[in-house]
Amino acid sequence: MRTILITGQGGSGRTTVAAATAVAAAREGCRTLVLSADRTDSLGAVLGTPTGAEPVPVGPGLTAWRPDAAARFRADLVAFQERAASVLDLLGAGRLDAEELTPLPGAEELALLRALRDAALSEAYDLLVVDLPPLPQALALLGLPEELRRYLRRLLPAERQAARALRPVLGRLAGVPMPSEWLYETAARWDVELAAVAAVVDDPGTTVRLVAEPGPAGADHIRVAGVGLALRGLPVDALVANRVLPGDTSDTWLAGLVAQQDKTLSEWRATHPVREVAHLGRDPRGTDDLTALDVPPAGDRPARVEWPVTDRLADDGVLVWHLPLPGAIRDELDLVRRGDELVVTAGQFRRIVPLPSALRRCTVDGAALRDGELRIRFAPDPRFWPRTR
Repeated sequence: MRTILITGQGGSGRTTVAAATAVAAAREGCRTLVLSADRTDSLGAVLGTPTGAEPVPVGPGLTAWRPDAAARFRADLVAFQERAASVLDLLGAGRLDAEELTPLPGAEELALLRALRDAALSEAYDLLVVDLPPLPQALALLGLPEELRRYLRRLLPAERQAARALRPVLGRLAGVPMPSEWLYETAARWDVELAAVAAVVDDPGTTVRLVAEPGPAGADHIRVAGVGLALRGLPVDALVANRVLPGDTSDTWLAGLVAQQDKTLSEWRATHPVREVAHLGRDPRGTDDLTALDVPPAGDRPARVEWPVTDRLADDGVLVWHLPLPGAIRDELDLVRRGDELVVTAGQFRRIVPLPSALRRCTVDGAALRDGELRIRFAPDPRFWPRTR
């Protein structure tokens, strides 16, 4: 199955491009689902078909779905209260009724991740087109499963047999009941669900499609987006330059905008696979308008971004970890080693990644940014490497 994640510049027409991509794929005979997390039905307005909590058919081979974050949030919190009843009663906490619950910020994004997982597991579609929020919100959303799984492993590690055995003793000493088995069961269930979402994001069939309007603001946004996507190891299959104005115009004011767009497009073509989408002169509405946009098809999948380790022990006595970060600025980079993990910060983006097994027995010997690639040197730690004669 193929998954295309649509994100990019805010206000650049991401939802329209996502809908047009889905329409184009469906017309080619591909069973397609387009997903959106918007609280308002902007996806339905573009498609000409209202969307909601259940998947709705839009046309032959095309389905649209806008998950109901409020309903799922209420169901989850009510279920949590039932399972934590003993602890809540001990604390004297009052129960919340489903009718008085409103979704917290971020509930729409969590509902979208669950819908993405459910759609991938259903095997009912050949292509998933996901209308994501603008960057960097989209990157934070895509990194959420990985981060939450890391938190769960730290707070409730798998090696908990000792805690189980000591729970009655600790409960008597503390005078309050220790967390019951359901806490670990809930954590295990969450870990499985998060792993399923992460598997979709990390799948070789998942790519990102960036949407931006050519111009100074769009150029800045795409540069920042490239750094964040590279840090997540997500490949870009196309950069959609949306609302491109016609070049043959006699209007002086429009001619200035056209020249500005041409300059940006020329810069983008040097670093990205660019696809221009013309301005229709109106807001697209309905499948006919979306077809007229002529967005790029799903196409071939670009290779995933690799972070290889090269062995330079014989020449320089180090192992080098290569992290491609095109567009990164040296002064905005920061590295922190924490045990077997490396905290990498590039501008406004941060990711905590586990070290490859060979590098865990090394110490950081330095780092350098060259030609858009961060190269981190690791020297073998004599305490863990076998001695050679």
